[in-house]
Amino acid sequence: MQMNTSAVDAAPLVPPALIAEAKARLSAVVDQTPLMKNHNLSQKYNCNIFLKREDMQAVRSFKIRGAYNKISSLSPSEKASGIVCASAGNHAQGVAFACAHLKIQGRIFMPNPTPSQKISKVKQFGGEWIEVVMHGDTYDDACDKALEDCKLTGACFVHPFDDLSVIAGQGTVASEILDQVDVGLDYILVAVGGGGLISGVGSYFKTHSPSTKVISVEAEGAAGMKTSLANKTLTRLETIDTFADGIAVKEVGKLTFDICRQVVDKSIVVPEGKICSTILSLYNNEAIVVEPAGAVSIAALDFIAEEIEGKNVAIIVCGGNNDIQRTQEIRERAMLYEGLKHYFIIKFPQRAGALRDFLSVLGPDDDIAHFEYTKKTNRENGPAMVGIELKSHQDFQPLIDRMQAHGINYQHINKNPLLFEMLV
Repeated sequence: MQMNTSAVDAAPLVPPALIAEAKARLSAVVDQTPLMKNHNLSQKYNCNIFLKREDMQAVRSFKIRGAYNKISSLSPSEKASGIVCASAGNHAQGVAFACAHLKIQGRIFMPNPTPSQKISKVKQFGGEWIEVVMHGDTYDDACDKALEDCKLTGACFVHPFDDLSVIAGQGTVASEILDQVDVGLDYILVAVGGGGLISGVGSYFKTHSPSTKVISVEAEGAAGMKTSLANKTLTRLETIDTFADGIAVKEVGKLTFDICRQVVDKSIVVPEGKICSTILSLYNNEAIVVEPAGAVSIAALDFIAEEIEGKNVAIIVCGGNNDIQRTQEIRERAMLYEGLKHYFIIKFPQRAGALRDFLSVLGPDDDIAHFEYTKKTNRENGPAMVGIELKSHQDFQPLIDRMQAHGINYQHINKNPLLFEMLV
């Protein structure tokens, strides 16, 4: 999706002075993460790709920048009232770190599906200075509850993205990138959830490197910014896929939407399966551990491969808080996306040798990874759920051809929306 860039020349909504002030304020507590040229990705896409490693922050994401900048700039009376925030994990860790460092009491509302690794890290960083409250199924549910709490207690709400001080803090990532790079950047790819990071980064780039194209990248199941930009009005999504929990919000911020209309040059959405493939590839090939939100911008490279040939591309690796307990789900989603795993309902005749006949149609490299069968003694056919792993996606059609030639009664169910509920 190509954005209308007619407003790009307008003054950015985040003044450069605010980002400069944030950079000075953060200098004592935030690490200047490395900007590293990645050889493998650069070779694969025939360009120069630089990774800004925000996953190497103390809280393993960029969120510490905005949270600390906001909280440290509060007035004494606001600090005395305490802090409340809502987060799916990374903002919560930044807030917890800031509360402990500045000795301010905070309550952090988190949705129930938040990975346990992120919850434990929030408690670790905040210690005695924070209380974690689990509520709802999405970030938006937790946010609504946090805002209710603020009304009752008078605590100061620290928004994860729709706040100018938070956005200015995130904008310091861009300041560091331009300080570190020794070539002109043609593209900067930024993961988008609520829009705080890209609003700060985009504003800084449009002022200090206006020729750089700012690309927003979202998970396909929660593409609130692209939807709002396409509709030219702030649009709330009815449902979202919370797999990429760090960027899964139903509605982007009003302030961030207004900024993104000026700074975003192109918007890309990436299927969750592709994000999973990228997570595994980064771990296996680069020894980089990222969460779904941290992988999404690298995953987007496939969708602009021809456009970036010979160019200089910066990518913000925005978070590395991945829970090892999600590994099997990530692998499953990746294999389904790559066409390496297929599920079938097979109706076996109720006779001896029916299973052996089915096994004979499998290729030498095909592997049965799932088999679930309940015999119905009063029926002529018994259905089974069968999962088959292939060595190559090109092996799929020959498998189908053999099943048809042998008269196997099957139904391919990879596209069935209930599949993920049952198996993933």
